Amino acid sequence: MKQNSDIKPLSLISIFLIVILFNVTESTETTEFQQRELLSYGGDSLAIDPSIEFPNSRLKNAYIALQAWKEAIISDPYNTTENWVGSDVCNYTGVVCWWAPDDPSEPTVAGIDINHADIAGTLPHELGLLYDISLFHINSNRFCGTLPQSFVNLKLLFELDLSNNRFAGKFPSLVLQLPSLKYLDIRFNEFEGGIPAELFDMELDAIFVNNNRFSSELPENLGNSPASVIVLANNRFRGCLPRSLGNMSETLNELVLSNNAFRSCLPSEIGELRNLSVLDVSRNKMVGELPAESIGRMKGLMELNLGFNRFSGEVSGKICSLSSLLSFEYEDNFFTKDDSACLNLAAYDDTKNCLRDRENQRTELECKRVLSQAAVVNCNSFKCGPPPPPPPPPQPESPPPPLSSPPPPQPESPPPPSPPSPSDCNCNVTTSPPPPSPQKNSPPPPPPPSPTNNIPSPPLPPPPPPPPGSPPCPEKTPPPPPTQNSPSSPSSPPS
Repeated sequence: MKQNSDIKPLSLISIFLIVILFNVTESTETTEFQQRELLSYGGDSLAIDPSIEFPNSRLKNAYIALQAWKEAIISDPYNTTENWVGSDVCNYTGVVCWWAPDDPSEPTVAGIDINHADIAGTLPHELGLLYDISLFHINSNRFCGTLPQSFVNLKLLFELDLSNNRFAGKFPSLVLQLPSLKYLDIRFNEFEGGIPAELFDMELDAIFVNNNRFSSELPENLGNSPASVIVLANNRFRGCLPRSLGNMSETLNELVLSNNAFRSCLPSEIGELRNLSVLDVSRNKMVGELPAESIGRMKGLMELNLGFNRFSGEVSGKICSLSSLLSFEYEDNFFTKDDSACLNLAAYDDTKNCLRDRENQRTELECKRVLSQAAVVNCNSFKCGPPPPPPPPPQPESPPPPLSSPPPPQPESPPPPSPPSPSDCNCNVTTSPPPPSPQKNSPPPPPPPSPTNNIPSPPLPPPPPPPPGSPPCPEKTPPPPPTQNSPSSPSSPPS
């Protein structure tokens, strides 16, 4: 009985302590949750310390977003965000302010640039409050997770650089909903799966998705993109090179597809890319002979890398004699002949081929074994999709009106009236009644409807350059006015 009486008080004390600890923990968690909610655009905006004053609501929103982001950071070795304190968000390190696009009298946060800060953390959904930003640069950090869905609010975002971080998951499809985006850089992350076809229908100027884990075939509409630079290297893309790439002849300057698993012949449409200066399809499984006539038309080509594939046949002088060509790497293939012009290039690599009069070539046995199979390569067997549709044939001329001849016999039912003879034709007579001519006193047609998007009508001023110490971003040109329509837009006014 004594033993039992000793246990009972101990059990009651233990229960009492557990209840107290639970209540304290729950209270602490509730307080943290409430604090978090107070910094959320879904929470009570009046809960911000009333002693903090803001020049306008834009900067207040920015304060909420940046404080939430600071809470989501778990490592900041260079103390980049140390001065993210107080209402003067325009003096925060890495924050770029400029005048609001729809009110030049109000300052607002126009960009974020914290490249190479080695910060670890996540991107909170409150970043969607930065409605006015035109650039978001966070390359070379340790951010992980995915992009918050609230990024769809960033309708003025012009440059998005997430490169060299630890983001993962499927392609961040929310970028497809950013109407002002021109520069997309998500390289050196852990994105996987496929690339949406809609990406190549966007008005992007630069697409960098290299060094991820993408593993799909390329969409057939690749050639719809107006981009000047497309880099898809170091992924697991497979299948064919879409023939539509020839449609990018007016805009594409660099195309880098190296170190993937493409397996097809090089399409002849490649020769349409006459403005292309860099073409790299090295380290794939490409086969067949080179379309020499086609490549020979690429007058702007400066760097050509076909190395580490299974190409065969001849390296034509039409390729090596291109006036702009400086570097041509075609090592580790199965070419049996190359033109002497190739040896006069500033840089070339012909090693590990089947060129019998050269050093560092494959063995004769290896060449015979592979070339016996290469001789029967049928490029059509890869089923790389139909080529781009040819232009429509000219419409045949309509037959001339009949000469005055007797009309056909009248059927039993009353027929429609026969067309008048040429001598009696009136230029206004058509097979259907013409539309009524406008009356002089009729009111003018209504003006076209205004755009329905949320982009403000005044142009967005270019943000000032990023803080010193940040590397320059390619194509660092000021963003165009967010309301300007692209030339191909159906809503563009006629010139």
